[in-house]
This record gives sequence, structure tokens and C-alpha cells, in this order.
Amino acid sequence: MNILVTGGAGYIGSVMTEQLLVHGHRAVVYDSLELGHRAAVSPDAIFVQGLIQDKAKLVETFRAHQIDAVIHMAAYALVGESVRAPQKYFSNNFIGGLNLLDAMLEADVKKIVFSSTCATYGMPEKMPITEDTPQSPVNPYGESKLAFEKALKWYEEAYGIRYASMRYFNAAGASEAYGEDHEPESHLIPNVLRVALGKSSHVNIFGEDYPTPDGTCVRDYVHVIDLAMAHILALKVIEERSRIYNLGYSNGYSVAEVVEMARQVTGLRIPTERAARRDGDPPVLIANSDRATLDLGWMPQHSELDKIIESAWLWHQAHPNGYQD
Repeated sequence: MNILVTGGAGYIGSVMTEQLLVHGHRAVVYDSLELGHRAAVSPDAIFVQGLIQDKAKLVETFRAHQIDAVIHMAAYALVGESVRAPQKYFSNNFIGGLNLLDAMLEADVKKIVFSSTCATYGMPEKMPITEDTPQSPVNPYGESKLAFEKALKWYEEAYGIRYASMRYFNAAGASEAYGEDHEPESHLIPNVLRVALGKSSHVNIFGEDYPTPDGTCVRDYVHVIDLAMAHILALKVIEERSRIYNLGYSNGYSVAEVVEMARQVTGLRIPTERAARRDGDPPVLIANSDRATLDLGWMPQHSELDKIIESAWLWHQAHPNGYQD
């Protein structure tokens, strides 16, 4: 198939594009490069620089490259920033998403796989989280993603667009060629590895008094290659019906466990410092991904924490300054 990947110059988008090509699809990356990197786009993909708000350019791209389906990954994704600047998040993640759907309608493209998030669930009381867990976002980032999920439902009913919403838990790891290069960086594993590389003096531990075994937050880390494979499998499912999937490994690791594993993988000390809790951080977020396993036949191949960290460490060692090397 001819697949348009919005946000394909970003972290997950770059690996998504790589895996589409590996599995015989033709990939067209559509990215503004505001946050993405041109060097993160596979040389075997077609690159179009454009804004998600530019409907005319989207329609032109759909038609010029005979696009069959969209994998939509273009979004702002910093929780703290979303609280300070909700207009930015709703404008891009929701209104920009609606613009993409309208362009799809004009170009007669009727299939989309959407990169959603576990942030749509907010702070659920029961673990693990299923797709039927009530959604109650606690920040504009999660709310903007949930708003677009709701739009997808109504666009399917009215216009026949089929979709899969993929609710990520914590994306992590790297492929050999593509990894995580954000500024600012908010994710734990790359921040831990920045200390290992000598780029930072220590890792901040945001709260050590949570109701967890060691007092630090527990998260479900899922390798970025396994995330990409779930999207490729979902492209087949939406030929017949729309669906929503959680993507995680159904187990979690605490912040302290991640730091300790990084010490083992790198062989370095990696100092930590205690910091205040961040507002809105749930103590535990763990996915129930049975639906993806049963429905898609999703069989993750990179689920061990040491392998996730090792893959990221190898990439960061090869790219100590990210894509600006």
C-alpha cells in the first residue's frame, strides 16, 4: 500500500516509516520539521514538508502519490506544556486532525491509523487498563487526543472513514538507524542515557513516596519497533472495521528499576537526585493489551527492559548529539 505518515520525521514516525518499507509498503512522510528531523526520514521514503493545517497541500500529496491509507503521528505531546498552552494543543492535535480528515475526504482516502495515548484514561483506579476503562483525561494533551478519537467515530458513521486508534503506553528503545532526539526531552530512558553520555549530571526522580513497591512511578514501556508493527497489522484490520487498541506489555517497571537497569546496561554509575512530584503523574500505568494480541495477532519481539534500554543506548552512543551529528 501507499501510506502517508504524518509526523514521520519524529521519533516514532521515523521507525514507523522504516518498518513500513521493510514490510513492502511505500511510505510518504509528511512533516513540518518543526520538531522532527530531516535526517530521521529514510532515504527510501518520499518526503513532503508541510503543515497539518495546510489542507490544499495534503490533498495534493494524497493525489500525487495515490495514497491508500494514513498513519497519523503529527502531534504535540508534552503534558506540562499542554497545561500552560492548551490552545496550541487543541489547535494542532484536534483542529489540525480535523483538517487532515477533511483532506482525506476530498481525496477519497478512507483509512487511518491514529497514534493516540494512554493519557486519554487520566488516572484510572484499576490496573491493568483495558480499552473499556473510562476515559477522563487530566491534561489538555490527553483531552486533545480523546477529542480526535471521538471525531473519528463520527466521521466513520457519516463518511465511512475506517480507523484504528492505537493508545500508546510508554514508547521506548530504538532501531539501529533511528532513535529519540527531542528538545526538550521529557522521557525517562533518554534522560537517563544523557547522564551516561556525560550530557547531564544526574537524573531527577520526580517523587519517591508513591504507593508503589519502591515509591517511584511505575510505567509500561513498549519498544518502538513493536509499536510500529502493531500499526502495520492494524492497516489490515481497518479494511473491514474500525477498532481501538492499547499498546503495552501488560507489565510495568518503576523509575528506580529503569535507572538501575540502565546502570547495568551501560556499566556506569548514573547519579540521581530527588525532586518534587509532577502534577498529574499517576502512580501506576499498565496496559492490558489482550485485544491487540487476539485481534491483530500482535506478538511483541522486544519486550525485555534490558533490550529496550540497550537498543536506545546503542543509538545514543552512535548519535551523541542526536540527528545534528
